[in-house]
Amino acid sequence: MPSTFRGDSVRTSQQERSPARLMHTALDVLSRAAGDLSGLGEAFVEAGHEIALVGGPVRDAFLGRASADLDLTTSARPDETEAILARWGDATWDVGRAFGTIGARRGDVVVEVTTYRSESYDPASRKPEVAYGDTLEGDLVRRDFRINAMAVRLPDLTFVDPCGGLADLAEGVLRTPGTPEQSFSDDPLRMMRAARFSAQLGFDVAPEVMAAMTALADRLGIVSAERVQAELVKTLLAPSPRRGIELLVETGLAAVVLPELPAMQLEIDEHHRHKDVYAHSLTVLDQAIDLETGPDGPVPGPDLVLRLAALLHDIGKPATRRNEPGGRVSFHHHEIVGAKLARKRLRALAFDKATISDVSELIALHLRFHGYGDAAWTDSAVRRYVTDAGPLLERLHRLTRADCTTRNRRKAERLSHAYDDLERRITELSEAESLAALRPALDGRAIMELLGLRPGPEVGEAYRYLMELRLDEGELEPEVAEARLKEWWASR
Repeated sequence: MPSTFRGDSVRTSQQERSPARLMHTALDVLSRAAGDLSGLGEAFVEAGHEIALVGGPVRDAFLGRASADLDLTTSARPDETEAILARWGDATWDVGRAFGTIGARRGDVVVEVTTYRSESYDPASRKPEVAYGDTLEGDLVRRDFRINAMAVRLPDLTFVDPCGGLADLAEGVLRTPGTPEQSFSDDPLRMMRAARFSAQLGFDVAPEVMAAMTALADRLGIVSAERVQAELVKTLLAPSPRRGIELLVETGLAAVVLPELPAMQLEIDEHHRHKDVYAHSLTVLDQAIDLETGPDGPVPGPDLVLRLAALLHDIGKPATRRNEPGGRVSFHHHEIVGAKLARKRLRALAFDKATISDVSELIALHLRFHGYGDAAWTDSAVRRYVTDAGPLLERLHRLTRADCTTRNRRKAERLSHAYDDLERRITELSEAESLAALRPALDGRAIMELLGLRPGPEVGEAYRYLMELRLDEGELEPEVAEARLKEWWASR
């Protein structure tokens, strides 16, 4: 049986998370929310129903966080819930009536209220056959993890914890209310959630939970790509995504959803300074996160594109590995192969086109800098670097810097100074030539008038010629550009 998973922790100490201290923290948070929800609780009780705050908002209250998403559960059926919410709130909507969920808003307070449920699952699907339940306790025991199976009854704020979620919260561990084998067999996506909560909360995974994840990893194949992607994104945007990624790889889940990642464990990178390319990639991910900026900076964190590019930047290495004379290992053109692999994998995971394009482009460009430290680039080369990166330039800066994981301090300092110099030159050229809006001296209309052309491929060819001149020689006066274009056109 696999051991308890313990990655780099972002948790507070267990002393800080004793049950008594957690209860005190929760009361402080919930007392502030009580004013918003007391009227709602009273409305349900007056109508003869139970209602309770449940799941994430309760867990977060014990961790000292006020939750923006207020999930509640009730004994009322959906039609009854909707009628009560209509009297309480400013607006109501159908979130998922088939699953018993109605949404409502009152001022800035938004709630989702779901009827007690009791579910059974078809082994071939993760979609439950929904049946309404009769008790709060019965509703709680069907949830994914014990830390999410706690509730606070309204309006009197009575704490309900039938599964021992508070003890798990104090211990900083993920356990399931029932057997993890049954829980994950019923809904395999819960295994991805374990990785997400580990990354978000810094919690460990209990040995029996990890064993079940390992044994049932293949069952994740019945889950839609969109649902898997959503959990992967939440994991990557968490405070400590490395914890979640390591858990996915160690249990075999990554082999199902992102097989290129564990494949890198087999490769030794060309520097011979890292355990393997996989470990190097995790370090690059950590370092890229450290280079994200605040909300007013050029790359506000958490940045999904940068984090995906950092994690996947070397996935082309296994396919390009070559043994060279003298025992050296090379990975020629792995950035090009990696960009293609990333595009294919992200497409399979149903990522949007913009994310796929940006991530694959960063991977393709991440080695471009490495010739800079060996020989001074011309202004033309710097312009091309900026132009090729386009709006991804600030992310490329951070990915390139994060990719330096050498333990050789002198080499690391040399690379850092070289990139400092490149950024300085980019800044100087940008100020002198407006590189952010790099374009030829003549636009398409001027080209057609000068050469007597109609719209068509020849106009694009002429534009590209002028763009090459702009990159090679900098800004040209319009009359100079016109003369050069005429010469080029005549020579064709």
